[in-house]
Amino acid sequence: MSEERRHRHESPEDIAEILSVVSDKVPSLIKGLVSAVFSEESARNMAKAAATYYKELKTGGVPDDIALKMTQDYVSAFTKIGDVIKAARKSQEGNE
Repeated sequence: MSEERRHRHESPEDIAEILSVVSDKVPSLIKGLVSAVFSEESARNMAKAAATYYKELKTGGVPDDIALKMTQDYVSAFTKIGDVIKAARKSQEGNE
């Protein structure tokens, strides 16, 4: 990082403009993510992905109990992402 960049300070006006743009864009981004993650189509795709994942594990010779646990963990990762998005949405709604 150059010396000039390291010591550069944004003016209060620049910061206000940045925050204005962020506050304008972030709510619509969150709403878009929520609708993408929690739609019917998304649910169908998740179910298909989980079924395919399980089937591939079984085809690869993974025992039933391990394949089931791995599939549960796979789905859980998406659930956790959904929880983060829901929390962000609730936080955003509280700020409106």
